[in-house]
Amino acid sequence: MAWSAEQYVKFEDERTRPARDLIAQVPLASAIRAYDLGCGPGNSTELLVERFGEGSVIGLDSDDNMLTAAAKRLPGTQFIKANLDTWVPEEPADLLYANAVFQWVPDHVSVLARLMDHLEPGGVLAVQMPDNLSEPSHTLMEETGAAGPWAPAFAGGRVRRPLLPAPSVYFDRLMPKSVRVEVWHTVYYHPLADAPAIAEWVKATGLRPYLDAAGSKYAEAFTADYTARLAHAYPPMADGRVLLRFPRLFVVAVKA
Repeated sequence: MAWSAEQYVKFEDERTRPARDLIAQVPLASAIRAYDLGCGPGNSTELLVERFGEGSVIGLDSDDNMLTAAAKRLPGTQFIKANLDTWVPEEPADLLYANAVFQWVPDHVSVLARLMDHLEPGGVLAVQMPDNLSEPSHTLMEETGAAGPWAPAFAGGRVRRPLLPAPSVYFDRLMPKSVRVEVWHTVYYHPLADAPAIAEWVKATGLRPYLDAAGSKYAEAFTADYTARLAHAYPPMADGRVLLRFPRLFVVAVKA
């Protein structure tokens, strides 16, 4: 699945807000080695650089397009290509920070538990993930997938990513390695211009695997069908805009 930094930053302010909220809950006065896992185009990395300094932060992503955009944005920061399924830091880290990436990693709870072993004592694992698969923005992707000539590609729910585990699962897996674990949800409400704007938002993330599955032959028709469904699910407010409800899950664990 190819990612687009240009598409991602169309809603950079809205995407960066939970990244700011996550870093605000990191209980570290300083960090020698801080990693931005799944750094994307560098918007979240920039927050870490502002707080801990350029020489302390390394950005990590698996996508060349994102890494190119991040390096252009922060030319003095180190960026490396790696797969979060298997990556671990060469030396124990003070901070492993991940904004909106682990929802894409299979069995990510086990990966997070493994990463705890690669923190310094008192080091922090800080993670934020969208928890919006039950929102119309995502259930309508499934409806559209089942509704058109592209339907065979979506049989059996093969494209839909798994729901996030219950909060208790994160406590159970991380507490044995931690002195403190905090888990919470925040629901963001984003006023956007219209239903096509919601489609533009998710084209950078959740909609991408659906468009890939539909294929280039049907991508335009799939998007049109999906956008029409969005228009019914998100009626305009008094000022004509629509309101995108976006729940996110946060996890902060401090290493024992």
